[in-house]
Amino acid sequence: MNVYHFKKGTEICNYSYSSSILSIKLNRQRLLVCLEESIYIHNIKDMKLLKTLPDVPANPTGLCALSINHSNSYLAYPGSLTTGEIVLYDGNSLGTLAALAFNASGSRLASASGKGTVIRVFSVPDGQKLYEFRRGMKRYVTISSLVFSMDSQFLCTSSNTETVHIFKLEQVTNSRPEEPSTWSGYMGKMFMAATNYLPAQVSDMMHQDRAFATGRLGFSGQRNICTLSTIQKLPRLLVASSDGHLYIYNLDPQDGGECVLVKTHSLLGSGTAEENKENDLRPPLPQSYAATVARPSPSSASTVPGYSEDGGALRGEVIPEHEFAAGPVCLEDENEFPPIILSRGNQKGKAKQS
Repeated sequence: MNVYHFKKGTEICNYSYSSSILSIKLNRQRLLVCLEESIYIHNIKDMKLLKTLPDVPANPTGLCALSINHSNSYLAYPGSLTTGEIVLYDGNSLGTLAALAFNASGSRLASASGKGTVIRVFSVPDGQKLYEFRRGMKRYVTISSLVFSMDSQFLCTSSNTETVHIFKLEQVTNSRPEEPSTWSGYMGKMFMAATNYLPAQVSDMMHQDRAFATGRLGFSGQRNICTLSTIQKLPRLLVASSDGHLYIYNLDPQDGGECVLVKTHSLLGSGTAEENKENDLRPPLPQSYAATVARPSPSSASTVPGYSEDGGALRGEVIPEHEFAAGPVCLEDENEFPPIILSRGNQKGKAKQS
């Protein structure tokens, strides 16, 4: 392959490859050379070889496509000779990956870069980039986990540092942005407009969103995993560390900010758990029906008719928790079971337990 500068009439560079060149694609960022069983990716500015894709499926016609938008140099090529499979490759993001995660419905895929600085979310199966977040710029980290919330509204990631980052996946809209009404708002708008004239890498960095909320751990360097869950109808951040502890944080879904640690639980058994007494997350112990009805009827002043603590509708009054039977149920004791009333016409009677 020979690359010439037509205006100057000079040769810029030349490259030799192991087999015949079948096609060449380029935009303002990348130049691709497609062989039958490999693809070479060059930086268009200095023609440096950035990446080689070896052992691609046999492509005797050199079929491939490169997006003309240099901000997302997507490369597409056949994934099979016998089926209509297509491989989509991001020609700009040539770094390694540290983590991948699907959301609950499988409609979104999140990826974290090997340096731990950039988090991207793509739609599935079309591969469109929906969100791009920056975890930080000061230092590189090792990503430990990457998890969506069950409703796909949040994405959390933990690493070998003391900070867990939570990103909010707000609905993507094409509505016209409101005009700023303050001097600082106008300055911010002018700053964002000026980024369009900066180099692509700098401009992309300026448009990347930051973390919506963070959780502070009391350690760094330990391997850990995080997840987002709903406990007692409130969103929580849970972090489990390799030293055998589970940390539970409150997450403000509206304002974000720093998550508040409410409980530390030892997963190894005998350790003492530290907790915030004002934010006790322990649910009441489940009680059997037999143990419940065996207790005397509570006074009407201490009951709440209509609904139980878990939100289920009840018939009659709810028995207070302090009157639940504390001991185990004896399955061989007939007194542990409620009487069964049989209705035959207008006659009612007690049936013998069997």
